Amino acid sequence: MLIRKIGSEGLEVSALALGAMGYGELRDRQGLIELLRAAVDRGITLIDTAESYGPWTNEEIVGEALRPLRGRVQIATKFGWDIDQKTGRHKGGVNSRPEQIRNAVDGSLKRLGVDVIDLIYQHRVDPNVPMEDVAGTVADLAAAGKVRYFGLSEAGPASIHRAHAVFPVSALQSEYSLWTRDLEQDVFQVLEDLGIGLVPFSPLGKGFLTGKIDQDTKLDGADFRSNIPRFDPEARAANASLVEGLTGIATRVGISTAQLALAWMLAKRPWIVPLFGTRRVSRLEENLGALDVELSSDDFEEVDQLSAGFQAQGDRYPEAFLKLSGQ
Repeated sequence: MLIRKIGSEGLEVSALALGAMGYGELRDRQGLIELLRAAVDRGITLIDTAESYGPWTNEEIVGEALRPLRGRVQIATKFGWDIDQKTGRHKGGVNSRPEQIRNAVDGSLKRLGVDVIDLIYQHRVDPNVPMEDVAGTVADLAAAGKVRYFGLSEAGPASIHRAHAVFPVSALQSEYSLWTRDLEQDVFQVLEDLGIGLVPFSPLGKGFLTGKIDQDTKLDGADFRSNIPRFDPEARAANASLVEGLTGIATRVGISTAQLALAWMLAKRPWIVPLFGTRRVSRLEENLGALDVELSSDDFEEVDQLSAGFQAQGDRYPEAFLKLSGQ
């Protein structure tokens, strides 16, 4: 497994990471545990979760799955949503007040069954709490031995600078893929300048960039993508041309479209660690195959330009949720 260094504080992780976001549903708890363990057995060293996934049930599953493997894996989790720390009820907004952060971290430590959290993210910027207070609270938690590294999620340049000035930010977790490249406009340079790694979620466009979803694919109400404008049937039809182009390149190179999307991202910057999610070992192994792909400069440039010249139709989230991003 290739290892990448992200941040300037010494955090080193596998070049691909596994996100456990969908594991809050308990339809197949044992199957999910086995998948997480299979990921570690295949060399993945960074598993990502959050207190808000469930809430809480996700962290419990991740904790149970990784307990026997603790010396081989690093766990990332997140605080920042307004979750009642007694009942686990999600109140709907954000909350990064210092007391909320401390209580959330204590709860995560217990649910994960660990003494220290390897990487703790602020899940979304809280406009009502100065970033200096957030970073200062995390610094106190690090001094107390409860967390090791600090990350932000969906934060903009100003927030990143303010946090990093108080306590070093090792990683930014934000959406980035061949159809969502906004970060390149103003965030990439900040990360480069400050020595911060990027752990992009949805590197496969929530499944769309794999080529296995088209305008006729039925998304039931339980599928979170059914509420995303970019997954409206009309938007999917308009976005199909990007996937068709990528599939043509992947076929010529002899890899899957998913592997092409991940290989492009791995080649984009040495401090990017794509974070993908899956419930199937076959998909896990397919995605890991991207680590063996060495795109020629011509192939990389073709993928890069195809994506750069494409404007995805539909917002990546509903408008109300987008307002909580990039502050």
